Amino acid sequence: MNATAHDNALAGRELLPWQVESARVALAARATWPHAVLLDGPLGIGKRTLALHFARALLCETPLGGDACGQCPSCRYVGANAHPDLRLVEPFEIDEDGAVKRLEEIPVKAVRSLIEWTQITSHRGIAKVAVIAPAEAMNLAAANALLKTLEEPPADSYLLLVAHQAGRIPATVRSRCRRMPISIPNPGIALKWLAQQGVTDGATVLAQAGGAPLRAREIASPDRQHERSAWLQALARPQSLSAIALAARIEAAPKSERSQRLRDAIDWLLVWTADLGRVAAGGEPSRNVDFERALAALATKVAPIPLFRYHRTLLEQRALTSHPLQPRLVVEALLIGYCALFA
Repeated sequence: MNATAHDNALAGRELLPWQVESARVALAARATWPHAVLLDGPLGIGKRTLALHFARALLCETPLGGDACGQCPSCRYVGANAHPDLRLVEPFEIDEDGAVKRLEEIPVKAVRSLIEWTQITSHRGIAKVAVIAPAEAMNLAAANALLKTLEEPPADSYLLLVAHQAGRIPATVRSRCRRMPISIPNPGIALKWLAQQGVTDGATVLAQAGGAPLRAREIASPDRQHERSAWLQALARPQSLSAIALAARIEAAPKSERSQRLRDAIDWLLVWTADLGRVAAGGEPSRNVDFERALAALATKVAPIPLFRYHRTLLEQRALTSHPLQPRLVVEALLIGYCALFA
């Protein structure tokens, strides 16, 4: 999918506050920019925004200190999501009605189309830049198809791979990219930004998001917080927890929201059991700071090895949630397993 196809491409958006300095340092080496870069870091910290900022700089016709000037024709094309030398590859497709449809993976045909595009002479004569986000969404055939371009890159072409879970990208692809680790931002900067976004109790939702500000803004909605509270209050009382009643909340949601509700439920179980393990080991919860007392009460009632095994089961199940036939039954089984930890 090119930059004009997705209404959320917005390649010319401003950098987020915590990205300004790292972008300046990276672009100071624009003259020796590698062919392929892997931006690797947690979900929700703005790696895609940063990658698109790098793309604009690499396409700029009159760069200033390595960064985009914002005034040249290329910068204006990028700002309008209409630059012919910028390609954005994501797990989306446009249907016949022009609506954006989310895919579970980036198919091989999308990567083959990208490879053909890299062979065409650039329109502006500066460079060609492709952003793949998230890169781990490429299926195995797509990742393998990209190898030849990584090994024999066309002149003046750049690949920017964004990864939330770089370990899921084949090693053959990772080894051919220069890794650029992107860290969780400074909490003070993140909290100030969240306040500007109208998020109340920013410290609590930032902890829930593992320090990722964009994720924190996403989960800060009252409806999302209300649902999370209902689940965690139930998890805090495993002896009285009804797996059937709690799992039924997924089917009670509108059909369009059930997949997200399933992902949320598994994520809540994951971070809850991870925090439970931390507290049981003498530490403090890192994500569910607002349920610290409940976790402390449960920590004395759970055995570490079964808890770790259950957490591993959750991780395996999360990887399989793309095509759940019966979301409610999946969660029922997981909740029954959770209650068994305290039997």
